[in-house]
Amino acid sequence: MSTKVLFALTSHDALGATGRRTGFYVPEVAHPAAVFRRAGYEIDYVSVRGGAAPQDGISPDDTVVAEFLADPATTKALATTPAAGDVKAEEYDAIYFAGGHGTMWDFPESEELAALAAAIYERGGAVAAVCHGPAGLVNIKLSDGSHLVDGKQISAFTNEEEEAVGLTGVVPFLLESTLAERGAKITKTDNFAPHAVADQRLVTGQNPASAAKVAELVVEQLAAR
Repeated sequence: MSTKVLFALTSHDALGATGRRTGFYVPEVAHPAAVFRRAGYEIDYVSVRGGAAPQDGISPDDTVVAEFLADPATTKALATTPAAGDVKAEEYDAIYFAGGHGTMWDFPESEELAALAAAIYERGGAVAAVCHGPAGLVNIKLSDGSHLVDGKQISAFTNEEEEAVGLTGVVPFLLESTLAERGAKITKTDNFAPHAVADQRLVTGQNPASAAKVAELVVEQLAAR
């Protein structure tokens, strides 16, 4: 059987009260997807509410993103994602929480996504997230009642990076601070520089530049099982 990874996407498209649109950050899906496909993985997508997942961060200069979005099967999958409650954890070896500011509003509130991730993890699978994707880790609890991130090294979009993009007062909470409150051991580098870490099949990255490395670490973690 081939290895399967589930990409979790936000369904939230409003950037607070700014009037700006948001969604999942497409490069943080396209670049890891390329890594997983080279490793022979199958890829599926899920979103919080199902249907078309809102997109953000598309640059015309990113050839990997252009190739990703040019694939008819991919565009159809992104337009018709199942809702989190309609996906079976036992079908997947890993779940990857893609970033984008939209995740800050709906990932933490999705009990279905949290349950999926906990089930995949406790079956020996990997849980991964990048940039704002670790918002999906904030409320994941394991069957013993502990937070998934408690005591583990975690990388995520930092407080300094949020301040640098001018959205500290827009997001509903500061991701780095909240993960630390859950017991995460925060590890980070300079603003917007690549940084990713793996700790006990939990793989996280700091920002968009870290997305491909997160996928590479997931492949390593699953190969070592």
